[in-house]
Amino acid sequence: MSDHFSFDAYTPAEIARRIETVGVTKARMPLLPLLLLGVMAGAFIGLGALFSFIVRSDATLGPAASAVGGGLVFALGLLLVVVAGAELFTGNNLLAMAWADGRISTHELLRNWFWVCLANLVGAAGLALLVFLSGHAQANGGAVGAAVLKSALAKQALPWEQAFVRGLLCNVLVCMAVWMAMAGRSVVDKFVAIVLPIAAFVAAGFEHSIANMYIFPLAWLLQHFSLPNLTLPPVEIAQTASNLLAVIAGNLVGGSLLVGLTYHVIYQRKPET
Repeated sequence: MSDHFSFDAYTPAEIARRIETVGVTKARMPLLPLLLLGVMAGAFIGLGALFSFIVRSDATLGPAASAVGGGLVFALGLLLVVVAGAELFTGNNLLAMAWADGRISTHELLRNWFWVCLANLVGAAGLALLVFLSGHAQANGGAVGAAVLKSALAKQALPWEQAFVRGLLCNVLVCMAVWMAMAGRSVVDKFVAIVLPIAAFVAAGFEHSIANMYIFPLAWLLQHFSLPNLTLPPVEIAQTASNLLAVIAGNLVGGSLLVGLTYHVIYQRKPET
């Protein structure tokens, strides 16, 4: 029976080789499809966040049920990225494995990270604008919009070092979800692998840079044009930028160093002669 029809998962060593091979393809992708797939990934993660806020805005749920339920449905975002196909900055931090093995250059690595992160921002912020124009935030008597706004304010209030560490922990879980999804041979396999790590990082309150690229623009639009009467502090551009920089840095360290390079040393590093 071929691999396509096998029910056996790939082994961790096989996953490492697959991720390196995929990383080479991603690093050398022409710019236009790379950008378009990056825009799609930003929108996909935004859709996961949108789904999550529907759950988290329900005041009848307890704190634990709200956090876990919101995390479970947020997994939609990464599932769309992995199954439908898109380029996500946080998942692409695993390209560090192909770089460490000498299969891609530093320029190719940084090119991918830069353009994919920028395209993710365009996709996430673009979705935020469309969601705002749709009036979706008025659902549940405006509770959905209020939940988005309060989330953005809590994020921008985080000290830099906390945002960094939360970003680091987030992308350890995200990249482990991507890693385990690469073990699967079917959509069901990938779904099972993705859901719990993503639910865990959302429920724990860790920070995902691309999700924040959706939350902050939507919160700013809501505060200025839709929910101006809420007596809350302003969503400020400088604090938003500070949060994003800290979280991007944390995501990068968590995904590339703690997951990608660690697994490279375990499975792919060539022994010294």
